[in-house]
Amino acid sequence: MDRHVTDVVIIGAGPVGLFAVFELGLLDLKVHLIDILDRPGGQCAELYPEKPIYDIPAWPLITGQELTDRLMEQIKPFDPVFHFGQMVEGLQKRENGFWEVSTDAGTVIEAKVVVVAAGGGSFVPKKPPLPGLESYEGRSVFFAVRKMEQFRGKRLMIAGGGDSALDWALNLQPVAERITLAHRRDEFRAAPDSVNKMRALVAAGKMDLVIGNLKGLSGAEGQLDGVIISDAEGHETKQDCNALLAFYGLTMKLGPVANWGLQLHENLIPVDTEKFETSIPGIFAIGDINTYPGKLKLILSGFHEGALMAQQAFRYVYPEKKLRFQYTTSSSALQEKLGVASAA
Repeated sequence: MDRHVTDVVIIGAGPVGLFAVFELGLLDLKVHLIDILDRPGGQCAELYPEKPIYDIPAWPLITGQELTDRLMEQIKPFDPVFHFGQMVEGLQKRENGFWEVSTDAGTVIEAKVVVVAAGGGSFVPKKPPLPGLESYEGRSVFFAVRKMEQFRGKRLMIAGGGDSALDWALNLQPVAERITLAHRRDEFRAAPDSVNKMRALVAAGKMDLVIGNLKGLSGAEGQLDGVIISDAEGHETKQDCNALLAFYGLTMKLGPVANWGLQLHENLIPVDTEKFETSIPGIFAIGDINTYPGKLKLILSGFHEGALMAQQAFRYVYPEKKLRFQYTTSSSALQEKLGVASAA
């Protein structure tokens, strides 16, 4: 068993969890993070590492992976400890006042404070019900884009009618040899501008659009050579492709968090807006996992929540100390922690 003792455990290493490390670090709080993924970044790294984000302050455009990299650089002075590829299974209060967090990999961490920053829970893609799908997964059938270069020169079919399908059809069109967009009907749930751009590419002969349902896969040893499509009349045709991206949405599973005795509302965790604390003292929830009046599911909102959470976390970890608010621009003590004192 792998045991640790720290000040704060953060469950979830997405952008909000990562920025919380910064805010906690400024207050001398040591942090361990646990994430079911094999790397930091959460949904940004898992679902759209190369997709542009436009609403991060001071960044007119930044990709999910770039944002993750910048956050990792920002928290480097605080030496957070990561436990990747693990799911939190147990949470219990010990007699010494510490929370004991245990994972499915045998890791046990004791901490005064627990912060749930798990987004909407674990994201699981909805998969099309196609015979033999499993043998193609990860080889020629995918449910997310990790690297665009992976699809360079491919005859690629993208299935779906929402923003993810249309966005990737447009972004990958210059990369792939040929793109076929497949959707069950000739109406789309994506942004109108994306739909218009897609139709213009189809009209110009630079992309194909097929209306119908996916019925089967063709190929051998995990390598596609085509997808069977059924039209509205039930006629089936084989569409040539050697890779398939299926965007049928995601299912969010709250997982073991639902069994911790926290007050829940529609699979979200209600919090106050002063400290972003849950119904259980010492347990906080920040980011998309929480809910409160006026909640906006934006990364920048999660950053704000993490900053206020850290103030109350300090009081749990150092009840005998007085919390003195300081600015990084003027505090030499904070600048020393960040390793920029001489530059300042």
